Amino acid sequence: MFKLNLKIAWRNLWKNKGYTFINILGLSIGMASCILIFIFIRYQMSFDEGFKNEDRIYRIVSTWDYADGNQFSSQGVPLPLTPAMRNDFTPYMDKIAAIEKSAGLIKITDANGKEKLKSIENVFYIEPDFFQIFNYNWLSGNYRALASPGNVVLSKEMATKFFGDWQNALGKSLNFDGNTNYTVSGVIDDVAENNSIPLRIMLSYKSFKDRNLTNWGSVGSNSESYFKLKPNIHIDALQEPLKAFVKKYYVENAPGKEGHLFQHLSDIHYNSKFGNFSGRIMPKKQLYGLAVIGFFLIITASINFINLATAQAVSRSKEVGVRKVMGSRRSQLVVQFLTETLTIVLISLLIGCVLTEIALPGMQRLFNSKISFSIFEHPIILVFMLGLVVFVSFLAGFYPAMVMSRFNPALAIKNKISANTGGLGLRKVLVVVQFALTVTLIIGTLVILQQMKYIREQPLGFNPTAVAMVDLPNDSLTTQRFSSFKAQLKQIPGVQEVSFCRTAPSSQNNNGNTFSYNGGKDQDFQVNTKNADEDYLKTFDLKLVAGRNLVKSDTINEYLVNETLIKKLNIRNPNEAIGKMISMGGMKAPIVGVIQDFKNKSLHEAIDPILIGALKPRFFYAAIKLNAKEMMGTMKTVSKIWQATFPESVYNESFLDEEINNYYQGEKIMGTLFEVFAGVIIFISFIGLFGLISFVATQRTREVAIRKVLGASTLELVKMLNGSFLMMVFIANVVAWPLAYLFVSKWLSGFAYRINISIWPFALAMLISMVITLITVSLRSYKAAVANTIDALKYE
Repeated sequence: MFKLNLKIAWRNLWKNKGYTFINILGLSIGMASCILIFIFIRYQMSFDEGFKNEDRIYRIVSTWDYADGNQFSSQGVPLPLTPAMRNDFTPYMDKIAAIEKSAGLIKITDANGKEKLKSIENVFYIEPDFFQIFNYNWLSGNYRALASPGNVVLSKEMATKFFGDWQNALGKSLNFDGNTNYTVSGVIDDVAENNSIPLRIMLSYKSFKDRNLTNWGSVGSNSESYFKLKPNIHIDALQEPLKAFVKKYYVENAPGKEGHLFQHLSDIHYNSKFGNFSGRIMPKKQLYGLAVIGFFLIITASINFINLATAQAVSRSKEVGVRKVMGSRRSQLVVQFLTETLTIVLISLLIGCVLTEIALPGMQRLFNSKISFSIFEHPIILVFMLGLVVFVSFLAGFYPAMVMSRFNPALAIKNKISANTGGLGLRKVLVVVQFALTVTLIIGTLVILQQMKYIREQPLGFNPTAVAMVDLPNDSLTTQRFSSFKAQLKQIPGVQEVSFCRTAPSSQNNNGNTFSYNGGKDQDFQVNTKNADEDYLKTFDLKLVAGRNLVKSDTINEYLVNETLIKKLNIRNPNEAIGKMISMGGMKAPIVGVIQDFKNKSLHEAIDPILIGALKPRFFYAAIKLNAKEMMGTMKTVSKIWQATFPESVYNESFLDEEINNYYQGEKIMGTLFEVFAGVIIFISFIGLFGLISFVATQRTREVAIRKVLGASTLELVKMLNGSFLMMVFIANVVAWPLAYLFVSKWLSGFAYRINISIWPFALAMLISMVITLITVSLRSYKAAVANTIDALKYE
């Protein structure tokens, strides 16, 4: 029976090749989009999974609440926290371990001591208990060697890179940061990309020189702590001991109220409030947004199918009538029509899989992720596709099947099926829903593009154009060569200014510190500190509003502050702050100048209170202002001078404007997704519109013919057929506007600096939808209006 139904279905589909092609095209594009979205969401949801007892693994994070309402948070913890918790939380924690991220120069030498490789790499100082919390696949050696200083564990990739073959790595040595040799005591299998801790080089924590610091007030994002709960202990049982712990170790009268939270392993990849070592965060609300877009896409494609299927219903009424006269039951007809739908859906799925493979490299580049479409590696993808087939087949096929199977056989054979068969009103509602979704996406796309243009044109308060940030070595020997290096750079014709600094004016690497002003108590807010020399203002074109610049000196300490800091200190006239003393970290120095505010982070965040001072050992970069017309040649010269000055290290450069653009990578991705999926939904929706006008034109063929006989012009007939469709699209706009307004308002609220929502994106979306509707409908209406009247009336 199924074979017969399939054969009949194939004949019917082939007979109506035009409708079949439109159906398959719309469904295949919709299904390909859904598959792409699903495999991306699957990839993101797979982060930090696969560890034994992962439900008991947590990370400790830090928070601060200040009296002015400010709240700060960090993925890091104070260095003394881990040993203190190991002692105080013994009844609750099975294991706890500290991990410290660092970076430096790795050197590999041969048996004769000759250097054969050097590279700058990220490393982690790790306590051995870490590997009793997380189970990794050990290829050789074991974690116990990390209990002793001077040992290192490598990933398979790093061991192969350093020693040619990972199997030869055990017992070999490498030099880190020019002063310490480490012996390879183990090799682990490469850590998967979907991991928040990208372990590649792991040093013994006992080799970390600052491990015994006891300063509870210093927290860096490079210092993390993980623990595993004991069996049958719930995390809520640790809340009261945590309160006692905070009270025991923290000063109660500090300006910020310190605290800690226990963050489950499964939350780390999705929580942008804290961050992680991999630097890869994907908030769940973005995944939910993508899932909703995918759902809308498949709903839109299914609506399109329903409209096209019911448009054909009348033309197949005689077939249904004859089948019923010959004894076919309604259930058999339903199965027949569902078989046709299933055939179309399966063909669409196959084409959708091809489209997915074609689009996958572009999506991998967009998200910078190794997304896989292998159903053997990830069987859940096959399950999803089978579910998609069942869902679409039922959703798109059930209603048309029920409509066509209930035709009255006598009326069907006489071709007397009513024009409203199948619920023309329902199909109009479906088209309104389609276009409401389409218009919402168009408005969202326009607002996102407008906001990104605003960001690009927003004055930052400094000039990031043609500024190269060149890494500086930071050990005591190389800092003595800084002056000579700077002098040589200034001799290069294409170099306009050079400044040594810890960070650029706008940076994701920010240090917050408590301080006191003019001999008073500690302020109830933190100040963002930046280390820079006397050329910082000229290099980045920062403006002084009061006082003077820093002086060139190796012994004098003094500070520049920004306008936001002055305002938070309730000082109205910037000149009043000149000469006042700032005390911070045991050091006291005067304010010598006030600079104009500049955007020190992304435009998602407000400007921080900022303090700039000159502390030479903390210079990490040489900021080089270049002549934009000579950049390439100039940077080659810079590289040669750098390598001659610091031959023992590795040269690295970046450009500030590119780094600032990377702040908005998420918005760029969202903008691209909206553009692509808005285009897909527009395409599918107008196919559906074409299907509906085809249905109406078919049903009103005799009416159009009679009107022509009575003298109606072609233009009048086109206007008659177009009117209801333009009204549907207008109603769709009315429905979409409030929904789109809520969406874009919510999205823009994430920016401290944002555009005002105007009427223009909404009006433009309406214009676009109305114009495309007019063109699409008019083409089909015109064809109906100029049809031969004799063909329509010869049987009347």
